[in-house]
Amino acid sequence: MNEVHIPAGRATLAGNLSIPVNATALVLFAHGSGSSRHSPRNQFVARTLNDARLATLLFDLLTPEEELVDTRTAELRFDIDLLAERLVHATTWVKQQQQQTRDLRIGYFGSSTGGGAALVAAAQLPEDVGAVVSRGGRPDLAGAALPKMQAPTLLIVGGQDDIVIELNEQARNQMGCKVKLEIIPGATHLFEEPGALEQVAKLASDWFINHIAH
Repeated sequence: MNEVHIPAGRATLAGNLSIPVNATALVLFAHGSGSSRHSPRNQFVARTLNDARLATLLFDLLTPEEELVDTRTAELRFDIDLLAERLVHATTWVKQQQQQTRDLRIGYFGSSTGGGAALVAAAQLPEDVGAVVSRGGRPDLAGAALPKMQAPTLLIVGGQDDIVIELNEQARNQMGCKVKLEIIPGATHLFEEPGALEQVAKLASDWFINHIAH
């Protein structure tokens, strides 16, 4: 795993890039509310993807200064346009700056509000982004980007997460791309129940392998 620094306009974002031997594709993670690249849940999913020969980039969508503001106000975690812009910058960076990754096909894994940001960014980069997975995400926050989506999208929601199921169903009905909603029985929003996160990681891995792995 390499620690990397990603230029994003006036900001520089810290990230962890993991490239397995003979990697077949690269998945960028867009974390959600109050989270970071150190999220144990996303790290667990990333390890599962690495085991399937998928490279991963976990990075902070906010700078440390912005994190401090967001901790107090919670305003930036819902700034979907800002988060999507950061994801676009990171995608440009891996496509242009990184010799190891520039030829890999790209996927996005978004969680919570990061799920909405992943869809907005994917709609802006239809040539670059080949698949999206959202875990307990808020695709409804993608708004006008939903009908423009081209990348095959998997929406994963916990069976006990009633409000988020409804929001995902509404978003699914507005999307023009291939889209599938998977509900994990008995799981709550953070998928902390035994075996729940393993199911998320397996579903995500299979989706990316089927849609972006060479």
